[in-house]
Amino acid sequence: MLARRVVIVGGGTAGWMTAAALSRLLPGRCAVHLVESEAIGIVGVGEATLPHIRAFNERLGIDEADFMAATRATFKLGIEFVNWGRIGDSYIHPFGTFGPGGAEVDFHQFWLRLKQQGIAVPDLDLFSMACTMGRMNRFALPSRDSRGLDSTFGYAYQFDATLYAPYLRKIAEEMGAKRTEGRIVTVHRDRETGDVTSVQLESGEKIEGDLFVDCSGFVSLLLDKTLGEPFEDWSKWLLNDRAAAMPCHTAGAVTPYTGVIAMPYGWRWRIPLQHRTGNGYVYSTQFLSDEDAAATLIAAVEGEPIAEPRVLRFKAGRRTRSWVRNCVGIGLASGFLEPLESTSIYLIQAAITALLELFPEKEISPVDRDEFNRLIDLEYDRIRDFLILHYHATERADTPYWDYVRTMQIPDTLAEKMELFRRRGRVVKYREGVFLDASWVAVYLGQRVIPQGHDLRADAPPAESLVAGMRNLAAEIQALAGAMEDHGAYLSRYCPMKDAA
Repeated sequence: MLARRVVIVGGGTAGWMTAAALSRLLPGRCAVHLVESEAIGIVGVGEATLPHIRAFNERLGIDEADFMAATRATFKLGIEFVNWGRIGDSYIHPFGTFGPGGAEVDFHQFWLRLKQQGIAVPDLDLFSMACTMGRMNRFALPSRDSRGLDSTFGYAYQFDATLYAPYLRKIAEEMGAKRTEGRIVTVHRDRETGDVTSVQLESGEKIEGDLFVDCSGFVSLLLDKTLGEPFEDWSKWLLNDRAAAMPCHTAGAVTPYTGVIAMPYGWRWRIPLQHRTGNGYVYSTQFLSDEDAAATLIAAVEGEPIAEPRVLRFKAGRRTRSWVRNCVGIGLASGFLEPLESTSIYLIQAAITALLELFPEKEISPVDRDEFNRLIDLEYDRIRDFLILHYHATERADTPYWDYVRTMQIPDTLAEKMELFRRRGRVVKYREGVFLDASWVAVYLGQRVIPQGHDLRADAPPAESLVAGMRNLAAEIQALAGAMEDHGAYLSRYCPMKDAA
């Protein structure tokens, strides 16, 4: 069988992640041809990731230390949320478990039981390796021995997104992917089937394919402009539509976590890399002008700015379908959910994984296409609910912005999840979806969504033994984290950054 011709429209992170994965993991099954124009800029501010990216890199045979040095990366144990429940509040959404994990009854249920009985117990953060390491600014790779507490955390990366795509391009081209520089001016379609048959460049060159992957970003050249796939607008729940982004020199600690600070009309990110700190203000133009957002960001950053703020425009939502006819949308061409929980690169990865699993052998099967769309819709819908939770679960009423999100009507799917947690601290469990129990528990409790009851199985142990066990557990976690290396020192030894090419 001849290799199927795959044409990827657009480069950037989405395009080169797709090209590298198809070239590496489907050798001989497809011929990959990527078309991009250097005249069209990339977003290039998606600097924070989720732990799933480690598996993606490993599948491509990427050496972690080399990748981190090339992209000037730091480690990420979670996300610190400041001023979200109330002004002055702070909690970390950790990558890992609360407690030792693996038990039939979740650890937070025992913690809730003691709190509801009026018994003083340490904050839940102190029972998380990731939270404790983050607060202490320490890092070590997780233990491979699943019996130890030092195996109960995961990690992701904070890296320079403008360096990740070129890194992947080298891998893709080594595996046989072809790149053509040029701007697409025409998309040709089959008159009978409606399938895309080729793209034509300004030079007049036509590039033909069997399967087209739309990685053209917000332009959505194929899914939207060519095939007219409708967009589901979620801005009534996720009303932010701008981000002012600006790098600065690092003046504070190079923390092993991303900072997310609630602001009067949105929120601000802080992402420390090895060579600089990324900053941004995500906001809604219903309440704040671009000029005021930029001025607020400049005043808030910790170090000397390296560049002027750059304003990005977006709308929250997704295409009704991400795979239409012979065109698959990956990344921003398919949809966008603001970067509050660092999900953009994960959604690219999820789409690539689904495409690999459902890659057409001969003709495109409607069944495979429908399954791809089902999987991607689930990812978007469940992340949407998780993001909305952060806004809705607030007690802030200091500006019209926070008043709106606190009182807005939320999707029924999220309302049901919140009611279940309020009743007895239960987290809805899914076979598919990115965020597991500890993620939901961290946000619920961190933003004062307090259950009225708990899992009755947590009543079995005597209170005295539970209290003693928890104190010992917190002390052991503190000792393990305290014995680890400083995060900055670990980076200097493990993956000192390379000079930019």
